[in-house]
Formats: sequence, C-alpha cells, structure tokens
Amino acid sequence: MTAPRPDEPPSEELSRLADLHGVATSYRPSPDRTVAASATAVTRALTALGVDTATPDAVRAALAARTRERAERLLPPTVVGWGTATPAPLAALPAGTRLDIRTEQGATLTSPEDLPPGVHRVTATAPDGRTAHAHLIVAPPALPALPARAHGLLVQLYSLLSSRSWGMGDLGDLGELAGWAGRSLGAGFVQVNPLHAAVPGPPTDPSPYRPSSRRFPDPVHLRIEDVPEFAYTADHDRVRGLLERAGRLREAVLDRGALIDRDAVWEVKREALELVHEVPLGPGRRAAYEDFLAAQGQALQDHATWYALAEVHGPDWHRWPSDLRDPRSPGTARARRDLAHRVDFHSRLVWLTDAQLTAAQRAAREAGMTVGIVHDLAVGVHPRGADAWAQQEYFAAGMSVGAPPDAFNARGQDWGLPPWRPDRLADSGYAPFRDLLRALFRYAGALRIDHVMGLFRLWWVPEGHPPTEGTYVRYDAEAMLAVLVLEASRAGAVVIGEDLGTVEPGVREALRERGVHGTSVLWFERDWDGDRRPLPPETWRADCLATATTHDLPPTAARLTGEHVELRDSLGLLTRPVEEERAEAAADTREWLDLLTRLGLLRGERSERSERSGRSGRSEGAEGAERSEGSGRSEGAEEAEIQAVHRYLLRTPARMIGVWLPDGVGDRRPQNLPGTWDQYPNWRLPVADAHGRPVTLEELAASPRLRALVDVLRTDRPPGT
Repeated sequence: MTAPRPDEPPSEELSRLADLHGVATSYRPSPDRTVAASATAVTRALTALGVDTATPDAVRAALAARTRERAERLLPPTVVGWGTATPAPLAALPAGTRLDIRTEQGATLTSPEDLPPGVHRVTATAPDGRTAHAHLIVAPPALPALPARAHGLLVQLYSLLSSRSWGMGDLGDLGELAGWAGRSLGAGFVQVNPLHAAVPGPPTDPSPYRPSSRRFPDPVHLRIEDVPEFAYTADHDRVRGLLERAGRLREAVLDRGALIDRDAVWEVKREALELVHEVPLGPGRRAAYEDFLAAQGQALQDHATWYALAEVHGPDWHRWPSDLRDPRSPGTARARRDLAHRVDFHSRLVWLTDAQLTAAQRAAREAGMTVGIVHDLAVGVHPRGADAWAQQEYFAAGMSVGAPPDAFNARGQDWGLPPWRPDRLADSGYAPFRDLLRALFRYAGALRIDHVMGLFRLWWVPEGHPPTEGTYVRYDAEAMLAVLVLEASRAGAVVIGEDLGTVEPGVREALRERGVHGTSVLWFERDWDGDRRPLPPETWRADCLATATTHDLPPTAARLTGEHVELRDSLGLLTRPVEEERAEAAADTREWLDLLTRLGLLRGERSERSERSGRSGRSEGAEGAERSEGSGRSEGAEEAEIQAVHRYLLRTPARMIGVWLPDGVGDRRPQNLPGTWDQYPNWRLPVADAHGRPVTLEELAASPRLRALVDVLRTDRPPGT
C-alpha cells in the first residue's frame, strides 16, 4: 500500500476503524470551523494502538474484528459506578446474567447494588454461556466542596531561597513558608511546581514539566540538614567542605545575581547523601524504611534500578545494551543484583524525600491551613526517563503529546512527551494512573492537574512529523475521573484542573459535576462570545482557583507596566510590530484599571498612569519606561493597582484565591517564557524585587509590601465569605 500523503484525508473504512478506537479524524479549533486530520496521523495513531493498517485489506479486517468484538462482549475492560447506583454497563447486561464481584475489601458479592468505593473485580456469565471479566471502579459521586473560601500563595519552590538553602529552594523552605503563611497570613494553601524526579544531567532539563518520573519525587529538593543520619556522618572535614560549597552556591544566587544551577546544587547534595548512605539506620528507622520499600513494591524497585543503570549507561535507556531496555529481562535482573548498593541508594533517596514532603504538609496543617500544600501533576514524562522505561507497555510508541494549531500558535506544539495508551489503561483497570495519584496524595492537601483536558483527549503527534499533522485520541474520561475522585476522596484532598486555553464543550461541566475545581486567570476572563469585555466579578464560576497570573505568564507588575511586551520584543518573539503590541497591551491594561476604579477597588494612591494618560494621551510604552525607573510614587501606585486586582478576585465567588508570591515584592520576570529555550533563563530565576534583586524567604516574611497584599485577602472580604 502506498503511504498516504500527509494532507490526505482518511478513507471511509479507516475513519470508521479510527472512531471505534477513539482516534479522531477531524477536530474543531473554533465552533465555526472543522479541520480534517490527515490519513498519516490517523494510521500512525492506530498503529501505536496495535492496529494493523498497512493495507486496505488489513484495515477492513481490523474494522470487522473490532466491530465483532464490540458487539459480542458483555462488558468493557473497565466499568465505572458512581455512589451506590448500579453501574450502567451492569444494569444493561442480558436478563439472567450471573455476577460474581470480588471487592477491593475482600468480600464476595452477587449484586451490584450498594457497592463500597474501590476498585473491584467482576465476572459476568450470561445465559448463553458468554463470560466477561472486568475491573469495576466505584467512586463517590463528587468531591466535597471546600467548607470555606481559602486564600494562599503560589510559588516555584526552586526559586524560594532562604539563608539555609543550598543554592535553590528546598523542602525545608517549603515547610517554613507554609508554617509562616498559615499562622501569620491566614493562608489556606501553598501551591508549588511539580516536584517529580528529573532525568539526570548534566545538563538536567530545568523544566519541572518534563520529568523522568511523575510517581516519585526528586531528591534535589531535600533539606540535607533535616536528614537525621546527616548529623552522624564521620568525615567531618568533608562535611565542612560540602557546607562551604553549598554556601557559595547560595551566595552566588542571592548576592551576585547568578542563575539557579540545579546541576551544581545536585552535585553537592549527592555527595552529602553518599555520606549519609554510609551511616547505618537505627532499628526504628530501618523498620520504617523496610515498610516503605514493601509498600512501594516493584514500582520503586524499577525506579531505583533505572537510576542505577543510568549512572553506568547514561540517561537514555534506548541506547542501553538491548537486554537492559526491558525492565523484566534476565539481564536487568542480573544488573539489579550487581548494582544492589546503588539501587538501595536511590531507593533511600525516595524514602527521605517522601518523608520531608510529608513533613511539609504536616507543618502546613499544623499552622492552620485548611488545604495545605498543593502539588502539581505534569501532563506527561520524558521519553527517555524512568517511567517510560518501567511502564513501556502503557505508552504509545512513536507518538508525542502536543497541541494543534490555534490562534496563539499557528504551527501547533509538540511537548515531547509519550502519551499513555487508553486501551492498555482500560485493560489494567487504570492501575498506572491509580498508583500515580495514590503516591502524590500521600503528601498533598490538593493536586493541580496540568492540562486537565488530557483526561478526555490528547493531541498525538507522529514522530518525525510537525504538530500540524497530529490528531486527537480520546480517553475514557468517566473512568479517569472516577479514579481521580476515588483517590482524592480517600486522601481528603482537593483537585484543581488547569483548564486554560481551548477546552472542548462539556469538559468543564463534567469536571464541575465531580467536584474538580478549574483555573481562572483574571486577564483571560472576558466575554469572548459577546462584547469581549472583562467579565463582571459576580459572573465568574465558583468552583475554581482564581489568580492574577501563573508561572507561564508575566508577573502582574510587568503586565501593568507593559514590560512583558518589551521582554518579548527583545527576544524576537513578537509576530507583529512592537508598536501594535504595546498599544494592545496598553488598551487591555487601561480597560481593567478603569473597571477596578469604577468598582471602587483602586484605593489609596491612585494610578498616576491612568491620570496622566487621561490628561496627555501619552502611550503606555512611555509610561512603562518611566515606571521602570522607579520613583517612590510610581511604586506606590503599582502596589495599589496590584492590590486592586486582588480585591477584584475577592469580588468573584471563587472558592480559592491564589497570590503569585513574586507579585508580593514586585518581581517583573516570568519564571517561564513559552516559546523560548536558551534565549531566556526559564525555571532558573530566584524570586526578586522590582529591581531584580533576589529576595530571601526571610525577607519575604518581613516584607511590608507582601503583607499588605495578603491583608487585602484577609480584611477586604465581602460579607459571607
């Protein structure tokens, strides 16, 4: 069969086959426009799902087999039930079908009514002799709403250095921040970036959104002095030298303006942890460690084995000796035995990190936080990392997750993350997803799910093809949501879905029905289907985390001054003349400031930009230049405007309101600038003030500007919130 052209539409039979496997043959970038997927994208996606599409005869045979299988099966591989209601697939079984249900709790039942929450196994035997075995996921109907509105802080942990940090923020800093924010600021939560394990360098990819593993945390975040065995290391001279090196790394960032150097930090911490590993564990600690190993089982053993093998063969497992590319091969078993000491070292690091993550959440709750630490779940993993090696059967070979072309990116996006296979997830009862969530909820008061739309569908890009030649592949959203609600309810945790950007109809409604919060960012909340003006605060949704910005967007001060436009212009990222970009940004800012003024939210020192631009009509770009010089009055006006923005958030019904921590000290620099790689120091900047001077955790805690901003959320609350 001749390979189809990239832009050739799929045939009718191929389209029917794709539909039966959840592979889209078209998509709608806007309500009034439909784009056909190419035959190449469809066939490659089907191939990744194990479907033979090599010839027209193969397509017809696969179509017939799939149609027959769907018609004859009694049950799908995974069945979902909500609450005590009988799951719909069980209710639809032929009359007289016998059920044998083995519950997660160990009971044997014959009726699907009043099943307890859990992941059970069901066997159905029809009167005609057909038999089916399925996983049965039963979840509460929805997660409970927060009992009261909560406000909190958002920060990238690596950027939060204290006087004790070893060159980047750590879990000790997180515990200190949570304890202070809970007790002194009345905060209900602190949200951080993903703390997943990274692919080792050097150089290490600094992005927390391309991890080696999502299930296990990264020991680079450890506070070394808080590891009990560190106090008993015997080589005092070496310890002294490590502490001096750590101090130099800290001073380089805080005093000399250096970027955060994750690899240098890890090198010092790794040497310290090598010393710690030589200290015997006491009987109680040894018992706790062995319990942890038993609880984590094969997954932790695989994870630690990958890191031990990476030390010998490099971090790309595709280039390892062939027998080591399979985690279940005899060669891997031999290597695991030969590297037992290193496997134990990496297992111990996971245990230590898990303990400090748990301690941070405990510190948050002891400080009075209603939620505590909000952890972040990245959308996928690095193709060369530990999860991709250990769970190969669950990933779609030759495919990458991304996004189709849209109004903001005409070429689409390829994120370089292998997608999960929806068929293998269903066959396993969503075991990898369950295990991942259970691991994260061990130490999370809430979980933010990056690109939560991925529970419904993902844009698959064939390897070697541009993102424009991808297509959507659908997941069983009901099953994914059931697992999410089940595990979150067991942990008593909140779930926040990052649902910014283009969202297909029905997704936000489905999330809301199950008690999953959304994400609302002030600058994006406009009536896009109407007059495109800012939404009145009372029309916002309640089930969301409302913020002024995120790690991927300009800090509020930069947006108010227009400095985000100048930054993008300096890096050659603008697609229009800079004058047009400045004018559009200025108009957007003026519109919001005018609304804040009309609502009586812009108090104290009035916005001199608004007053002067009204008198003289001067451009926002000129005003931004004046403000960047930094007179005291300009800074006061800026503070008033940022406070007004957060008063506006208070006017909304949002149950959670977050303050981007750098906004509290006037930081101008985004932590990540999408569309850049080495042109901008993404994920390597410490929190800084309006002049770019790094600000320590201790200085943040003493900052009158930060306290005044958070006091807005504490003292300006509308009645009844």
